[in-house]
Amino acid sequence: MAHEPTTLRPELQQKLLRIARETIDSYIRTKTIPTFDVSEPELLEKCGAFVTIKRHQQLRGCIGYIEGIKPLWETIVDMAVAASTEDPRFQPMTVAELGDFDLEISVMTPLRKVEHPEEVVVGTHGILLRRGYRSGLLLPQVATEYGWDRETFLAHTCQKAGLPMDAWRDPQTAIYIFSAQVFHEGEALS
Repeated sequence: MAHEPTTLRPELQQKLLRIARETIDSYIRTKTIPTFDVSEPELLEKCGAFVTIKRHQQLRGCIGYIEGIKPLWETIVDMAVAASTEDPRFQPMTVAELGDFDLEISVMTPLRKVEHPEEVVVGTHGILLRRGYRSGLLLPQVATEYGWDRETFLAHTCQKAGLPMDAWRDPQTAIYIFSAQVFHEGEALS
């Protein structure tokens, strides 16, 4: 049974951000992944997480594991590599970009299927929407960043899944929600 991940203390948030940055720097320069010493129990828990890369406040890459399949710190390493080199929306990062990007990490709670779209709380929940072989996911902070209401958030999640924007109204479309602890480089952590 999946459980809520531990809320990470500021020093653990900083450690994960450092792991992500060092992984990206090493992988882009040398195609190798550094060795990390991780023994903190919270970082050994299995939970889903996303690594988001931004340049000049613009998305540069974002990939994650929806569910916990590896210890959190290993997920961050994998997703740092994937966000910097495998996001199909962008070319792989180059050495020239390494001095000019910001990182955000979103550590996810387990998914919970909802019966009614009204259960989605903008600013609190992210959405995973599935119908047939199509699925789309938007992190909780996306709706807040764009000033979306619930219906707009659901519509854009449908669009991300390649479905009609009103597909969330269809009973054949499964809607899952999750929360995330989101933290960035350079912010005052609490």
